[in-house]
Amino acid sequence: MPHLLVLFLDGVGLGPADAEANPLACADTPNLTALMGGRRLLQGAAPYQGEGATLLALDACLGVPGMPQSASGQAALLTGRNVPAEIGGHYGPKPNPAIRHLLQANNLFMEVVRRGGRAALLNAYPPRYFQAVESRRRLYSAIPLAANAAGVPLRTAQDLQSGRALSADLTGVGWAAQPDFPPAPVYDPGEAGALLAELAWQHDLTWFDYWPSDYVGHRGDMQQAVALLEEFDAVLGGLVGAWQDVQGLVVLISDHGNLEDLSRRGHTRNPVPALLIGPAPMRRAFAAGLEDLAGFAPAVLRLLYDGHPR
Repeated sequence: MPHLLVLFLDGVGLGPADAEANPLACADTPNLTALMGGRRLLQGAAPYQGEGATLLALDACLGVPGMPQSASGQAALLTGRNVPAEIGGHYGPKPNPAIRHLLQANNLFMEVVRRGGRAALLNAYPPRYFQAVESRRRLYSAIPLAANAAGVPLRTAQDLQSGRALSADLTGVGWAAQPDFPPAPVYDPGEAGALLAELAWQHDLTWFDYWPSDYVGHRGDMQQAVALLEEFDAVLGGLVGAWQDVQGLVVLISDHGNLEDLSRRGHTRNPVPALLIGPAPMRRAFAAGLEDLAGFAPAVLRLLYDGHPR
């Protein structure tokens, strides 16, 4: 049974090689660059197939006018449906009733669990997150909503403390800086990447929601964006170095553009990257016919089950 780790990068598109506006054009990301044969995550870099990785450019617009949004884009990834077309437009950031209905009816986490597989969302959530959801002061975003609908438990501060989850920034530095958060370990980026690999091997489908990329994109601060990308690249180096799994695939994917164009606030209609890391035959099979967000869930199920129930 293959292992699949989805490293979800919120709000990252493939934009022009403009170092004034696109931090992906100027950040020092040696691990990403090495995987892509010297290329960067930029417009025109895809399609690419190299020794260790494949890069695709996926349509995040799905034939629907307007700017792609988080809830509908993430729901398309998770359900394999053209969610914006079905609900009459892009929508976000949090799911509306129509998107909630689609996610609670079926999603990737539910499919894996239904077939007897093991699924996990590795993000640790602090106590105040659960308190806010319970009091209805906060709505689930699409990814934790999908996990919850499948009975996949959201991981807690206790999971973070015991090494069974990671904080949103992966290293734990941001979590540790919050005075009202429970204490938790802080990792260097390479250690965080290695832990991500170790935890992923315990499941068939593992998902990590890296939302700081979208947050920094909305802030429009180039220095902060470059620092974030460089730290993420170091985590990726630790992950790839520890992965060494001939039966598994790591997929970096996004829901819409944002971070790649800091010259404007808000999302973009740029294609988003799907970076596949793992054995070449597995990458080729996964990439076959994958052209947009709605094609992602079918590709995942093909990889895990080859089109047949477990």
